[in-house]
Order: sequence, then structure tokens, then C-alpha cells
Amino acid sequence: MSFSKIVVVSASLFLSGCGITANDNVLIGKNRVANWQSKLVIAHRGASGYLPEHTIAAKAMAYAQGADYIEQDLVMTRDGEVVVLHDHHLDTVSNVRDVFPDRARADGRFYVIDFTLSELRQLAVSERFQMDSDHQSAVFEDRFPLGQSSFGISTFAEEIELVHGLNKSTGRSVGIYPEIKSPAFHREEEKDISMAVLEVLREYGYSTMQDKVFLQCFDPFELQRIHDELLPAMNMAVPLVQLLGTGPEFEPLLTEQGLQRVAAYADGIGPSMFLIIKPDSVATGLQGTDLVERAHGLGLIVHPYTFRRDQLPAFVEDFDELLQIYLDDMDVDGVFTDFPDLTVTFLESNL
Repeated sequence: MSFSKIVVVSASLFLSGCGITANDNVLIGKNRVANWQSKLVIAHRGASGYLPEHTIAAKAMAYAQGADYIEQDLVMTRDGEVVVLHDHHLDTVSNVRDVFPDRARADGRFYVIDFTLSELRQLAVSERFQMDSDHQSAVFEDRFPLGQSSFGISTFAEEIELVHGLNKSTGRSVGIYPEIKSPAFHREEEKDISMAVLEVLREYGYSTMQDKVFLQCFDPFELQRIHDELLPAMNMAVPLVQLLGTGPEFEPLLTEQGLQRVAAYADGIGPSMFLIIKPDSVATGLQGTDLVERAHGLGLIVHPYTFRRDQLPAFVEDFDELLQIYLDDMDVDGVFTDFPDLTVTFLESNL
């Protein structure tokens, strides 16, 4: 039995000794259902467990699978368009080497910012791959096969229009979860990606704390700039999420004082799952941290990443067990997942 279930049972026994009636037990049950209903399923790069990440097809599938929010990683083109790609490089998700073989920089990489949108439209997007000599191999071997079907790069505006269109035709209210990628790099290239992203958000009606959007970034200085300068200047206020990785650069943010600073400009955190359960945990000895508890104490929501059926940590046997530990035992508020359908099914089974 999980720790949280032990707490629930113990609480029930305590209440039964205090004259709690059957109707009160029903209320407790309703509160638990409400808690499960509040958990968010965030489609990580779309339904990326089934279709190439950040393609329109992957986003449409994520929507159809019941995701509450759909993620967009955002980078900029040479002509100032905001496009949806995880990296500001093109060479591990497209055929850019074949179409524009002479456009690599000195480091051998092909940068999105060196191409116009019309040039990017000429590229075919695929499942993420790695290069071994001249051979491509998929990062996830059992996912959508390389070189099959036809996928392209979309703009941020096009993705929003897809979500808005589906919200109208289905009657649902699915949100967006954009991430500003590499703001310092873009600034070096004389592009203010944060301003560009906010302009698109405002154009499509995302400008208040009540709108179905979370704006996330790994860079704490950029997120604070957005909170302190850009949003007030644009008469906007949208929920901000500080992403947290496992590298040493994030350690100052994980201290009590650091997390308090985050709470001054952000509304939530998006930590690696291994900041909540330590990666060297084993099934018989989970090493949990108090990050979720401390974040909740400061009023921060917690949306960890990334939950994958085909990349399970060593301390679980299956995907449902992974979800159980984080959504129930650790009480996170939602998860980023490559498999929205499996996560929706898990949550529904607990209602």
C-alpha cells in the first residue's frame, strides 16, 4: 500500500472514532475524486510517443487522446518567425543536411535561426535520431519509423489555431504550454524571443491569469525579466513556470531561499522527475525529496517531466506504477508525458 493510501486509511479510522457519519465519508471520497480531477495531463511535444515530436499530427493526436494542455517548444527563424521545435538546431529531427548541405556552422550544426520560414518549409521532419558515422538511428527504436509519411515544421501561431479550432469543434477547452528555448542564444543573435512569444500570445487572446496557458523557461533570469518587465509593459499577466533540471546550475534554486525567490516571479515549477524521487532509488527503497511539499507551501504548482512508457526509471516496473508514485504518493499537480492516452486512462481509473 502506498504512503498516501496509508494516510487516507489512518485518517478514516481516526474520523470514525469522532462520530463521522456515512455522509461525511462520501464527502471525503468526493474530495479525493476532485483531487484526481485537478491533475493535469500535459502532452510533452504532443503525443510524441506515437508520432514525431512537435508535428501538427502529434499535437492533433494528443488533443484526441484527452490531454489537458499541449506543449510547444519555441525557437526563432532568421526572419523573426516563432516556430515549434525542441532545439535551436535542425540536424537531429530533419533532413536539413540533404536539402541545405552547405548551411552548417563551424561546429557542424544547422541552426534554425540561420533559415527563413520559407526555407524551413522545405524540410521533412522525422522522429528524433542520432548519427553514427553516416547512419541515422532512432533515439526511440519502437516509435514512429524514420523516413515514413510526411511531416513539417509549424509556427507557434499555426499550433494555437489548431488548438483553438479543435476547442470550437469539440466543445473542449484544451490549453497550451509554450516553452521559450535558449533566450540567451537568441539574444546573441539579436532576437528577443520572449517579446516575440508574448506578442503571439496576446494576439491569440492569452493575456490574463485566467487564460488556458502556462509559459515556461529554464532560464530564471529570463523568466524574471518576463515577470518584472515584459508582462507589465504589455499589460499582460500569464502564469509562469520555472523549469528545473538536475545540473549544478539549478542547485541554488532548489534551496529554501532559492525556491522563495522563484515564488516571487513564477506560479509553478517544472522539475525533472528525479528532483522529486532520486534517480538511484530502487523499488524497495524510494528516496523521495521534500521539493513538492516545499513548493506547495509557497503556493507553487508542480508539473514534473518527462513520463515515458518506453524509458522507465529503475525504481518502477511499469508506467502505471510511475504515475501512481508521482500523482498520488508525491501529490504533484500534473505531469509532462509522451503518452497522454495512458496518463488519461490512469487518472480516469482513479476517479
